[in-house]
Amino acid sequence: MRKSGWTVATALSSLALLLTACGGSSTSTSTTGAPSGTPTQGTATASSSSSSGPAVSATSSPKSTAKAKATSSSSSPKQTAQAQPSGDAGVTLPPIGTTVLIVMHSNLGWVMATAKGLVVYTYGKDSKGGPPTCTGSCAEVWAPVTGAPEAGPADNFPGTFGVITAGGKKVITYDGYPLYTFVGAPPLSTKGNGLGGEWHVIILSAGDISGA
Repeated sequence: MRKSGWTVATALSSLALLLTACGGSSTSTSTTGAPSGTPTQGTATASSSSSSGPAVSATSSPKSTAKAKATSSSSSPKQTAQAQPSGDAGVTLPPIGTTVLIVMHSNLGWVMATAKGLVVYTYGKDSKGGPPTCTGSCAEVWAPVTGAPEAGPADNFPGTFGVITAGGKKVITYDGYPLYTFVGAPPLSTKGNGLGGEWHVIILSAGDISGA
């Protein structure tokens, strides 16, 4: 009877030790295991790396802004210089085919000339209102003045310009007489005056120039 009681007591003691061992293991596992919501070291490192990113961006931003402002400032004067208007904007040219006649001073005084400075002449064999009679080989030396006549902007001629058609050309006349230039003569030259007793410059005066 005593042996049987000892056996039972021994069995109960072993069962108690077994239960104690199992309970301790379960508690240790529960305490050591980290809950799913607790941040790990890896997560903290990633967060630290992520937070350092904006700091780098903020550091480089002012440099980029300053560089952009400097570029804009340096290019501005060039754009202003390119926008300046040309000095010839107010110049008005005569229509194509126009021959401008002006008053110029020569060794014979004030005479009529083209805008290129070529002194013009009349021919003694021409008649007022008639066509030019200097033709053929004569016209190779004395070229008729052609085109649409126009007085220079500062000139006021006492006579009247006109046009007469001859040989398919519109020859300019002054007071009805055809006008010519001496071929090969330099500007302001009057060396053709009096040749053959038939060629004459048109004498004018300083009063034919506005403001003179």
